[in-house]
Amino acid sequence: MTEVTDIDARGTQHCETTALGVLLRHQGLDLSEPMLFGLGSGLSFIYWDGKNMAFPFLGGRVKPFDLTRRLATGLGLELLVQETTSPHKAWDNVVASIDAGRPVGLQLDSYYLDYFGSEAHFGGHVVAMYGYDDHNAYLVDTDQQGGEVSTSRTSLAQARAARGPMTAKHRSFTLTVPRNPPSPQGQIIPAITACADAFLNPPIANLGHRGIEKAGKLVGGWFQRTDAPQRDLPQAALMMERAGTGGALFRNLYRDFLAECTDLLDSSHLRTGHALYTEAAGLWTEAAALIKEAGESGNAQCLAQAGSVLGDLSRIEREAMQALSRLGERDPRVIQP
Repeated sequence: MTEVTDIDARGTQHCETTALGVLLRHQGLDLSEPMLFGLGSGLSFIYWDGKNMAFPFLGGRVKPFDLTRRLATGLGLELLVQETTSPHKAWDNVVASIDAGRPVGLQLDSYYLDYFGSEAHFGGHVVAMYGYDDHNAYLVDTDQQGGEVSTSRTSLAQARAARGPMTAKHRSFTLTVPRNPPSPQGQIIPAITACADAFLNPPIANLGHRGIEKAGKLVGGWFQRTDAPQRDLPQAALMMERAGTGGALFRNLYRDFLAECTDLLDSSHLRTGHALYTEAAGLWTEAAALIKEAGESGNAQCLAQAGSVLGDLSRIEREAMQALSRLGERDPRVIQP
C-alpha cells in the first residue's frame, strides 16, 4: 500500500469541509469545521425543482466546490485543480500527488462508493484520498460515512467518471498553505458579509431567503408531486437534517461558526446573527420532522405546518443576514486573548 502518513481524520459532518480539513491539517493549518464552512461563505439555500426531477430538492449550501474556491481565495491558499475526460489521466493525477506525500481532494458521485450509506446519486460529493494499493483506494469521508474508509479502485473510477447534476470531470485538487498566510481572523468579516449579501440579494426567487419563502409556499403541495410519499417525503427530510449537512440544512454549522466568531470579535450585529441562527437551526429540525411525519402518516396538515415553519425561517434568516451584513460598516473590536 502506498499512503500519505500523518493523516488526521477526525470526525466531521459535511463532505467538503471534511476533505478541506484533512488537506489543510496535513500542512499544519488546523481550523474547526464550522470555521472552514464559514470562511468559505458556505451557507445558502436553493429550492430546486424541474420537469426532469422526480421530487423537489432543498439545498442549504453554495454549489459544490464554491466553498473550496472561496476559502482558498480568502486565506491566500494555492488551489491546484485538475480535470480531464480520461480515466487513465485522472488516476495518474491522483497517484502523483499521493506518491509525493500529499493527500488529494476528489469530487465524485457518492452512489458508486462501496461503503456509502445512501443509494441516491449525488455528483457533488467530496472526499480526501490518502492511499492506494492494487485493489483499493483509501479515503477520508464524513464521520457519518465511517471516517477513514476504503472503496475498490473500480468503484472509485465509476464515481469519478459519473455524469449528471453537480458532477465534475474527474476533478481532483490540492491545497498549498503559503509561508505567511493571511490570518483567518482577518477574513471573518469579509466572509460573513459576502455570504449575507448573496443571501439577501438572490438573482432568482429559488435562492436565499426568497427560496425559503418559496419552499414554504410550495411544500404543502408535495403530496401531488409524488406517487410514493412514504418514500419521497422522509427522504427529503433526511436530506434536510442528516445527509452529511451537519444537521438542520447547514444551519448548525453556521451557528457554530458565528459562535466561534463572537469569541474573537465584539459586535452586537454578530451576536444578533448568532442568536437568530440558533433559533433557525432548531426550526429547520422541526420542519424536517414535520415533512417526515407527513410522508409516514399521510397527514397533509403536517405539510401545511412545515410550510408555516419555513415562512418563519425565511423571515428569521433574512433578519439574521441583515444584521450580519452590517458587520463591515464599523470595524468591531477584536477581543484580545
